[in-house]
Amino acid sequence: MPRARDLGLPLAGRPGAHNAITDVPGVRVGHRTVVRDPGIRTGVTAVVPGATPVSPLPAGVFTGNGHGKLIGATQLAELGLLESPVVLTSTLSAFRAADALVTWMLARPDCAGVRTFNPVVGECNDGHLSDIRARPITEAHVLAAIDTATGGAVPEGCVGAGTGTVALGHKAGIGTSSRLVPPYTVGALVQANFAGTLRLPPAGPSHPDRSQADTPSPGRPLQPAGSPSGPLEGDRPSTGSPAPFPGLPAPVAVGDDGEAGSCMVVVATDAPLDARQLTRVARRAVFALARVGAAYTHGSGDYGIAFSVRPGAAPVPDASLSPLFEATLDAVEEAVLNSLFTATTTTGVYGRTAHAVPLPGATP
Repeated sequence: MPRARDLGLPLAGRPGAHNAITDVPGVRVGHRTVVRDPGIRTGVTAVVPGATPVSPLPAGVFTGNGHGKLIGATQLAELGLLESPVVLTSTLSAFRAADALVTWMLARPDCAGVRTFNPVVGECNDGHLSDIRARPITEAHVLAAIDTATGGAVPEGCVGAGTGTVALGHKAGIGTSSRLVPPYTVGALVQANFAGTLRLPPAGPSHPDRSQADTPSPGRPLQPAGSPSGPLEGDRPSTGSPAPFPGLPAPVAVGDDGEAGSCMVVVATDAPLDARQLTRVARRAVFALARVGAAYTHGSGDYGIAFSVRPGAAPVPDASLSPLFEATLDAVEEAVLNSLFTATTTTGVYGRTAHAVPLPGATP
């Protein structure tokens, strides 16, 4: 399935070699996808930056809306240190995933003397498409996701923790992107499962590099297959915001109780930032969801986690943070779009179906 850049969307900033969080040195990603008919559509995704209790990384966390179960959040906020891989999974499996991280830590020879540990596990409620009460995620799934994590290109869409997620009314999943801010890189990965109305970047030329913003790109805004060329009646172009995709299937309702939803955003960088600065980056990670149409509803757990792979280095001056903030906004926006465009129509528990965003040339 195509990614957002393959479709000619006008996306700001210059991505790294893989346009993924793994463009940040030392960061690896692993998935375990769990699909069993008729109703299991779930999995685990692990972001593995090399953090351990004896070699923690500076980190920050921000809560946009706290209707979620981000395990490890309080110590992460208090101490500003990441001690484990960041594991993403389904809501009712988050606690088993945290226990699996304890097993991971206890098995490490370098942690033989460790007696306290803060596993970090984020979650989204994938109960619209998966039998969430079955709690199919096991310790073996979590450990396998960590052990098989690699650098390079990252599988996206209906994979790992994104297997059963739905965002902005359509099938979504895992998405990732990166931005170069020489001499540094910022990468983002999302588990997208939130409500709202899908919006595209504003029409205009794509800018592969902000320093060359006057250079137009041959890219053009995406027009889904079979859709009209202009906004439909009832769109609001006068607001200055891009109109929602015209001609899409009816959005999926992910829960009737108002408590389904969420988005986990993980941001990595090799810029030397301290915990306070990384908390500011994590804020921008959640702010970026508004660009694609997030509603930040009552029942959404919207969290940003940001970490640096450069512990111990003198942090960059605050006055130099703005390009890193912009890179975060751009990378998260594109990561969400990638999570949607690479997902495929999925039927799950109770015969419910979440449709993929229809793309030009794609098979419905």
